[in-house]
Amino acid sequence: MHPNSRFLIALTALLAVIALPCQADLELELDADTEIEADMPAYGGIAQPLVLLDNGMLVQGDDVASPDGATSGFRLTAGFTPKNLPRLDLGAEVSYQRSDNVPITGEDGSRLHETTSLGGSLLAGVRVGALGLYAKAGLAEWQGDPIGSDDRAAQRRGTARTQGFGARLQFRQVVSRLEFEQIDAPAMEHLNLMTASIHLPF
Repeated sequence: MHPNSRFLIALTALLAVIALPCQADLELELDADTEIEADMPAYGGIAQPLVLLDNGMLVQGDDVASPDGATSGFRLTAGFTPKNLPRLDLGAEVSYQRSDNVPITGEDGSRLHETTSLGGSLLAGVRVGALGLYAKAGLAEWQGDPIGSDDRAAQRRGTARTQGFGARLQFRQVVSRLEFEQIDAPAMEHLNLMTASIHLPF
């Protein structure tokens, strides 16, 4: 078994065991003006908070868009902090991305494709004061449809590993974040990104 597979299985089992006693009814639905009193998780702070459950689970969502406008989609993250480990954050992430005009090389040469990908990852992070460090690993299913052709033989698809790591630094209301994310598929290299952002809510 691949080492990454063992890591994913172990992290999934840990998340499932901790989450078993955490089933609860919805306590609060957040809007743009609602502040969360608890510390933000290591991987949080930029995405919009959507739902906070009374068991401490926080759901965040965010739109995804590339600077050139070729890629769009969304990202949804749910996570919590175990009560007996207040500096550890655990979570799961689902992301959907659609890209236009992606060159993919096949048996008949390189052609432009419209690609879609749907992926899921497990996240783990630690917080040390204002600094949060996190890592994530998972799988993504992707498909590429050739532009201007209905030839099913020209379609490309596959499953690939995704992985990434990042850091978040919060100083009062200012949140800065640096993240690297990689998908292990040559046809989806356009989704390998390093992003940096500064967030100042007001």
